[in-house]
Amino acid sequence: MEMEPEFIGISSSSRNPSTAVSWVKLWRNLVLAYQSFGVVYGDLSTSPLYVFSSTFIGKLQNHQNEEAIFGAFSLIFWTLTLIPLLKYVIIMLSADDNGEGGTFALYSLLCRHGKFSLLPNQQAADEELSTYRYGPLISQSQTSPLKRFLEKHKRLRTALLVVVLFGACMVIGDGVLTPAISVLSAVSGLKVAEEKLTNGELLLIACVILVGLFALQHCGTHRVAFMFAPIVIIWLLTIFVLGIYNTLHWNPKIVYAFSPYYLINFFCKTKKEGWISLGGVLLCITGTEAMFADLGHFTASSIRIAFAFVIYPCLVVQYMGQAAFLSKNLHSISNSFFDSIPETVFWPVFVVATLAAIVGSQAVITATFSIIKQCHALGCFPRVKIVHTSKHIYGQIYIPEINWILMILTLAITVGFRDTTLIGNAYGLACMSVMFITTFLMALVIVFVWQRSVILAAIFLICFWLIEGVYLSSALTKVSQGGWVPLVLSVIFMIVMYVWHYGTRKKYDYDLHNKVSLKWLLGLGPSLGIVRVPGIGLIYSELAAGVPGIFSHFVTNLPAFHKVLVFVCVKSVPVPYVSAKERFLIGRICPRPYRMYQCIVRYGYKDIQRDDGDFENQLIQSIAEFIQMEPHFSSSECSSLDGRMAVISSRTVESSSASFSEIVDINSIPSSKSTTLQSLRAAFDDENTRPKKAAVVRFQFPENPGIGPDVREELMDLIQAKEAGVAYIMGHSYVKARRSSSILKKFVIDVAYSFLRKNSRGPAVALNIPHISLIEVGMIYYV
Repeated sequence: MEMEPEFIGISSSSRNPSTAVSWVKLWRNLVLAYQSFGVVYGDLSTSPLYVFSSTFIGKLQNHQNEEAIFGAFSLIFWTLTLIPLLKYVIIMLSADDNGEGGTFALYSLLCRHGKFSLLPNQQAADEELSTYRYGPLISQSQTSPLKRFLEKHKRLRTALLVVVLFGACMVIGDGVLTPAISVLSAVSGLKVAEEKLTNGELLLIACVILVGLFALQHCGTHRVAFMFAPIVIIWLLTIFVLGIYNTLHWNPKIVYAFSPYYLINFFCKTKKEGWISLGGVLLCITGTEAMFADLGHFTASSIRIAFAFVIYPCLVVQYMGQAAFLSKNLHSISNSFFDSIPETVFWPVFVVATLAAIVGSQAVITATFSIIKQCHALGCFPRVKIVHTSKHIYGQIYIPEINWILMILTLAITVGFRDTTLIGNAYGLACMSVMFITTFLMALVIVFVWQRSVILAAIFLICFWLIEGVYLSSALTKVSQGGWVPLVLSVIFMIVMYVWHYGTRKKYDYDLHNKVSLKWLLGLGPSLGIVRVPGIGLIYSELAAGVPGIFSHFVTNLPAFHKVLVFVCVKSVPVPYVSAKERFLIGRICPRPYRMYQCIVRYGYKDIQRDDGDFENQLIQSIAEFIQMEPHFSSSECSSLDGRMAVISSRTVESSSASFSEIVDINSIPSSKSTTLQSLRAAFDDENTRPKKAAVVRFQFPENPGIGPDVREELMDLIQAKEAGVAYIMGHSYVKARRSSSILKKFVIDVAYSFLRKNSRGPAVALNIPHISLIEVGMIYYV
């Protein structure tokens, strides 16, 4: 079906802003740039605490001279210029998904512009979501051979998902390592001023700070970030002034090191030792991925302004000042930052450094929560409790289980290693792995989404893979010196994700192949062979089409069932957000007398399922609108309808006993345009004597002479059923491997998957279903 341009994606005004930038827009970007300091740049801005010490401790101990210091600074400068500035600020921030950034945003774009998605219950109707087509449309004749090749081979699509999940696991590893290295580096400054402090006492202080940091997470990122933004700005100004002071006081000639000559000379002199030291140099760009990953909370312009005009110059000047200090004080390499601080301002700088280190940790912990949520939306992570911590900032979440797991792992790393160099080796490997994967996904986006030539994508891929590959190869040489930590963590999380995805997919396949036959339902007649009692039964399943096998289990074992039945499927679609107007997809399962409907509730990978208690009312209103508009759709092409439209799918099913039809490619006008639905809307009766009790909702039948008798009767049945009560029906499933299965499959299903299901949140809790209205029936799935 041909789509009108205004329904394809975002409006043209948002993609092509006017050339004259308004003061309002400029002010908004400046405010967002200010806020981004507390969320995005904490990690990147605290790198000067440990970069030089991590670079020169190890193989470069034999090259601790002024020439090597100049070369190391030149290397840091060009690394900051090529990767954060060129790759991320100039290129990557343009590859957003409806304003969202990060690895999953790139994967979502690819899934929508090519058939790469492995989500099981996707439908053609999902492609008509307003946020689905973000970017230019591609006709079938324009598809590249590479795209057709990837779409044809499922193993390649599976490999693409594995790569994305591996990157996600590395981000989770960052969430463990960042707090450890940031806080430990900041606290180590105490030893400069208080030489009596032992390493054990410093470790205890670091652990206390870490416990306090994770304990504060339940307060919400927005509160912490708002408080931390001024701290990061003070920190940046501090390191900028220190950099200028050290440069002028110790060695102004360090400015010559901006020349790439010193970079080349560094490798000529140090050779293999210089290459290995890159594992320490790459720590200067840790936290860069946050600029792209946290794009959804800000704008590309605000992040570019903050980095180009504040972060980049402050970091360059600070590294330059440290290098100038070290060129004249080679004995201070092991604690270069704190030794370079003038004694009169040491304590204020130490306090600000400690607070800034906590900010850096906060940003990565927040990103970890977001990544876990997105993995769950892909069906690749067990159900966990997700708490929405802000009423005003959408997407700010807190996951208690993950928070405490991160705290335990971070404390274990801190106590186990006690050395920022070893933790830095692990941290560098994790960060560079994520960047390496992001470069690969970005190359695919250039071809499939931006529709640029394969040659341009290959140039981008080769150039940045060469740069990042050199750093990654250096980091891999330190696997035995702490680099094994992110690899082990990633493998553990990958196993959890694979087991959950495999078990969930097998369960879905079982449901798909054991659907109830529509011919059988039609043969039972409108009463279904049982007593139909007043009320609405919401039957939950993962099937987006058809009747799940659990329903036949009910019909054959229960003497009565609700008069109105709604089969509800809550599913994720590969878009960041689904608007409330497009969330419900309504269809009919059997002819009108059966009073059986299909409802698909769609969420994006960053949507939060809020427990606002209004789900029932929204569902009833959607069904009422469907009943009201169905006769118009069957009689015309609804060309006279205007306004925004949402697709309702259907197909025609024939049987020997009766004709069965569902609505296919039907458009429903928004509720604001429907006078009948407006009169159906709830009238809330707030009881003053019970202020804490939820509002009582009553539906009233509209007085509209244009409604046919069949529609009137069906609407009346719906209203009466709602008044009688709503019951939620779910299957309490037990998934077991078949006896003929291999030993490995039996272990994965019967042991690993069963363990994850028992220790994760139940589906009823995850869907915010009221326990008092829940009916569960046991079913065993032999997969």
